[in-house]
Amino acid sequence: MALLTARTATIFIAVGDSTRVYRSMEEVPEPLRAKLQHSTHGVNSATMLIADKRGCEELIRALQAQPTAVQERLAVLVRVRKTEPQKPKSKSLPLKSLRTWLEFLLPIAVGASLWLFVESRY
Repeated sequence: MALLTARTATIFIAVGDSTRVYRSMEEVPEPLRAKLQHSTHGVNSATMLIADKRGCEELIRALQAQPTAVQERLAVLVRVRKTEPQKPKSKSLPLKSLRTWLEFLLPIAVGASLWLFVESRY
């Protein structure tokens, strides 16, 4: 089976209330091209790779200020977590593990040892 790779470029430029679409940098008018090249060489620039039709649809939805599928899934997840009953937190001390006991008793033992050492010297 042969591997097919297609490489395309789509340039969206929004100025004011209008959005224009260009297929290559050569199609972009010279004044806009200079601004585009200046802004894409900065710290806040990035390259986006859209590998399938769904990615293109997501980009169009984002450009039209509609919620994307990722935002919708996140909203559903937040709603579900808010409606789930919260487990009550235990107010008792969790003194069940060995580590908890060591964290509690070790400073006391070190302090008592130092006190005994200092008292035995004088």
